[in-house]
Amino acid sequence: MPLAVRTLIDELDHIPEFQLYGRVAGVLGMLVEVAGLDQALSIGGRCEIVTRGGTRVTCEVIGFRQGRALLLPFGRLEGVALGCKAELVRTDPVIWPTDGWLGRVVNALGEPIDGKGPLPNGDMACHLRRSPPPAHSRQRVGGKIDLGVRALNTFTTCCRGQRMGIFAGSGVGKSVVLSMLARYTTSDVNVIGLIGERGREVQEWLEDDLGPEGLARSLVVVATSDESPLMRRQAADLTLAASEYFRDQGKDVLCLIDSVTRFAMAMREIGLAAGEPPTSKGYTPSVFAQLPQLLERAGPGVDGGSITGLFTVLVEGDDHNEPIADAVRGILDGQIVLERAIAERNRYPAVNILRSISRTMPQCNNEAENALVDRARTLLSTYENMAELIRIGAYKSGADPAIDDAILYYPQLEAFLKQSKGERSDLASCYAALAEILGMPAPG
Repeated sequence: MPLAVRTLIDELDHIPEFQLYGRVAGVLGMLVEVAGLDQALSIGGRCEIVTRGGTRVTCEVIGFRQGRALLLPFGRLEGVALGCKAELVRTDPVIWPTDGWLGRVVNALGEPIDGKGPLPNGDMACHLRRSPPPAHSRQRVGGKIDLGVRALNTFTTCCRGQRMGIFAGSGVGKSVVLSMLARYTTSDVNVIGLIGERGREVQEWLEDDLGPEGLARSLVVVATSDESPLMRRQAADLTLAASEYFRDQGKDVLCLIDSVTRFAMAMREIGLAAGEPPTSKGYTPSVFAQLPQLLERAGPGVDGGSITGLFTVLVEGDDHNEPIADAVRGILDGQIVLERAIAERNRYPAVNILRSISRTMPQCNNEAENALVDRARTLLSTYENMAELIRIGAYKSGADPAIDDAILYYPQLEAFLKQSKGERSDLASCYAALAEILGMPAPG
């Protein structure tokens, strides 16, 4: 029997013989209390509330209080009143992806929002909240992945199946870096989640930054900042679920999420609505439990394929030690730090090489490549340590040969790190250019 027929039969078998429903017993802010379904609902379960105007609002159960289910809506609550019917939804949240989803833009519900018509349905349902593969069953990270950006290819070399964080304040160039990665990477497929993005900027980013070339092999999931916290959270879940689908096809997937911080903010809103106590900066304990459950889904597969995850973290007030940045840094396999001071002197991408690190890099590079990177880092570190004295003319040339070398090479290294968003640099040319600057043998 064909797989599609078996899946259809399985769905038909799960259609209930009768419909359970309760009634809206209270509304406070975005929180809806439903009575009469407490024995049938569970955390994560869903209801559809029929409003006074006859429209339906899908809601999810986030908790229980005094025999009533506490729900948050995926949409707006206009028209919801006391006594409105709340019908139990028995189906699990799933998507039906296929290769035909590439080149498309969808919302958190998996519905197309690009005006290109309906999405084709695949043969296999993918649950939105799968558990990460067992640690002992996963393969090891693969070889290098070419990201197309000089600063990242050389100083934070990334392997297939690795997970990296891009830490930056607002307006420092995260979105442009993501677009460069999506266009220039050598991965088979890109799955991009824009979580809590400004609605005005989505179309501009798709057309101007990502472009037709990047979109053609990408699936873009969008949940703008005005949407409900459930939609923003589910957009992140859908991004990982789609990535897992393509990984299970044996493909190397680049999963980009912008940003994990806005996902955490959505989880904070959900937790506070459920009555959780706020902790550091108002974040609830469930936020820090959900972060690893989301981020651990990226990585190498069990039977081939991989998800290379690059997740942006919007650091509040440029404080790289704020709670979300600190938690994410401990989960991921490295960090790329974009710094405002570097952006202000017009060097883009504004990567602070000395604060960025890839934990898998030493093992995936050969000795010649590691020697090149170590030499460049030493020169940059020496210069930065003496930068103030050099700029005010307090350092006397010849006093220290190491500082003299740093002063000599610094302008060339800064020029090497600067790259326009329309320029691509592959791995081999990156190391060759760095070797030429430093006067060292190019890696074989």
